[in-house]
Amino acid sequence: MTPRQLAEALKLQVINEGTTFDKELSSGVTCDLLSWVMANGKKDGVWITVQTHLNIIAVASLLELACILIAGDPSLDSKTIEKAKEEGITLLTSKDNSYELSGRLFSLGIRTNEGKQ
Repeated sequence: MTPRQLAEALKLQVINEGTTFDKELSSGVTCDLLSWVMANGKKDGVWITVQTHLNIIAVASLLELACILIAGDPSLDSKTIEKAKEEGITLLTSKDNSYELSGRLFSLGIRTNEGKQ
């Protein structure tokens, strides 16, 4: 599944189509603590968070994530959106909370790397 397919399947709002919009997702991670995501996120993964500040783009870029999915009907700062465009980071949003989104991603077959057989 790609970020594009994920957005279609879950009716997510696409804030920015990054360079990985059509790349296969490798895994998923849900957390709001940036250091934890840096330690546990995987390349080409999807990251679910409620954070909306500029630092989420830095973390996604560092880890080479496929996309960030921001939960809880967020209000995004224009600087965050602009930085996502500069870095080619796919940004998706949803009115649903992180727990609900994690369950939906799991049901679509997106797992952590540790959960893959």
